[in-house]
Amino acid sequence: MGNKKRKKKAQLPFRINILFFVVFLMFSVLIMQLGVVQILNGEAFQEEIDRTIQDTTKIPVPRGKIYDANHNVVVDNKPLYSITYTPAKGTQAEDRLKVAKKLATFISMDSEDYLDGITERNIQEYIYLQDIEKAEDRVTAEERKELSNSDFYKLVLERIPEEDIDQDKFSKQELEVIAIKKELDKAYSLTPQIVKNEDVTAKEYAQVAEHLSELPGINATTDWDREYPYKDTFKGLLGSITSQEQGIPAESEAYYMTRGYSRNDRVGKSGLEEYYEESLRGRKEQIQYTTTKSGRVIDSKTIVEGERGKDLVLTVDMEFQEEVDKIVREELKAAKEEHPYANRTLEDAIAVVMNPKTGEILAASGQAYVDGEYQNAELRTLYNANLPGSTVKGATVLAGLQSGVITPGQYFYDRPIKIGTLKPKGSYSELGSVNDLLALQKSSNVYMFYIALKMGGENRYPFPNGSKASFDSSAWQQMRNYFQQFGLGVKTGIDYPYESVGYVGESGNSPGLLMDYAIGQYDSFTAMQMAQYVSTIANDGYRVRPHFLKEIREPGTSEEQLGSVYRTENTEVLNKIEMDQSYIDRVQQGFRLVATVGTASELANKDYMPAAKTGTAESSVKDENGNLVYTENLSLVGYAPYDDPEVAFAVIAPNTGTSEYRIQHNMASRILDAYFDMKDGNEEEEN
Repeated sequence: MGNKKRKKKAQLPFRINILFFVVFLMFSVLIMQLGVVQILNGEAFQEEIDRTIQDTTKIPVPRGKIYDANHNVVVDNKPLYSITYTPAKGTQAEDRLKVAKKLATFISMDSEDYLDGITERNIQEYIYLQDIEKAEDRVTAEERKELSNSDFYKLVLERIPEEDIDQDKFSKQELEVIAIKKELDKAYSLTPQIVKNEDVTAKEYAQVAEHLSELPGINATTDWDREYPYKDTFKGLLGSITSQEQGIPAESEAYYMTRGYSRNDRVGKSGLEEYYEESLRGRKEQIQYTTTKSGRVIDSKTIVEGERGKDLVLTVDMEFQEEVDKIVREELKAAKEEHPYANRTLEDAIAVVMNPKTGEILAASGQAYVDGEYQNAELRTLYNANLPGSTVKGATVLAGLQSGVITPGQYFYDRPIKIGTLKPKGSYSELGSVNDLLALQKSSNVYMFYIALKMGGENRYPFPNGSKASFDSSAWQQMRNYFQQFGLGVKTGIDYPYESVGYVGESGNSPGLLMDYAIGQYDSFTAMQMAQYVSTIANDGYRVRPHFLKEIREPGTSEEQLGSVYRTENTEVLNKIEMDQSYIDRVQQGFRLVATVGTASELANKDYMPAAKTGTAESSVKDENGNLVYTENLSLVGYAPYDDPEVAFAVIAPNTGTSEYRIQHNMASRILDAYFDMKDGNEEEEN
């Protein structure tokens, strides 16, 4: 009995030894594993822990300014206080809501622009984040199994009761938080998004700047907005830029994104702002952020210094532009007031003034009568095409001379021509025997008719009235080719995003239509095309490209100082009229006669010796009651001085009801007077 007890006691240490041995083995394996981790793989694991990501963010800079020819600022940048948000990578909606709640204690978002922009979706997202569990419980587990994460989230928002999203139930403070979060939600990671940049008070700016440490991603900085010292003058042609809300145009996203733009960048969306976007945009400041895998920013540095956009210097003199606007508006108003019923369809008047040798646009004015008010409508110089009437007869005479169907000094007897059973076609009266010069001076339609008939293969003179005329339809293209050399019926090439080429009527086998074309009663042209046409005649047959840009300048060292010249816009000759110079001389003489003893004799006795050509085209338009009213387009083109042209012009008053008030003559005379008066005044100041 005693031996058995002693034997059992002797077995206990052995079991303990086995237990210790097992524990020893386990610790040995653990130590070996730790050794593998720390010694063999330790460096790799440490590199993974320390691994960071570098991202580069591009910060927008102010756009370049725009100046007139005398270096007066036309488009400026107005500085604004701005509150921006730059989220770190991986920032969640809950994080943005926390920032919004804190930021709402420092800034006000109670303007209609912000509060009216709050949508039902914005409110739903706010309610969801206030109590996520409660919102998600409205969707059953069975429903959730069948849904993707995005569909589940969408259904959760839809299940929020209608009464809970009634905007009237929310306090002003809550609505401001929602409005702020809406702006924060637009931000892309590491890319600044404007939260508020309108009406930011100095107090708001200071409070935000003081509490930046409590507002992750928020910054108090300065922004800019376009400012127009000359208000609406020339603004239609200057164009506009998008807001940050609009960002880059969706239809051109690929184009802009490949050129370093962000989606919320403001870009030129029309006019010169759009055409010269590449120069005006500037060079963005590039900041390189170093972040951990979790998205926490641990370092940042500027790798490319930002530089505001280059400045544009235009060819337009804003003082002269204002004067031309004033003249055109006053003449439009006078024509309507003196003949209110007859001119009830007269709604606009247009003028273009340019240097015929260089193509520099000196002024471009459109004035419109809209809803009882007169307003600037300078886009109509490029967009609105009208029948030009007899102003194109210079091109018709040159087409006749160059094609050989007439010779210099050749006479035709001006009396109506009747082709077959068609209505007779004639001038405003029978002018008797006229040659090319007299035809321009007196504005003979019949002379132009004979040119058209001869170009079509009908060489009988005088034409036997009542007879059928021979006609080769290839004359259409031949005549149009001559006109296009002057810029009529083709783009002028002006530095602008869009310009109309006018209406091009159908060619046909009717000689009557070509006769109409020859006197400006078929195809329509813009005032810019007409200005280029008369400039080509003034410039001895050289057609130059019209342009608004004079030069591009680097940003100045100060806000008041222009920088160095980056690029100068040189004169570009688009084509030279291939014909004997004596032919162009003949038309120049004819235009000079028009301005002295012809149909534009109001320009006679001017010291600056103008040359010109008048035009009256039959047109029609519906009045306010929908009734068709037969009207006239009154136009005038010209240049001065006759012997050494430095200014050319085209003016037109479409759809007038009477020619008793000579609106086109008054506009042209006053514009030329203003140009040379200003020129003389500037020369006196220089001396």
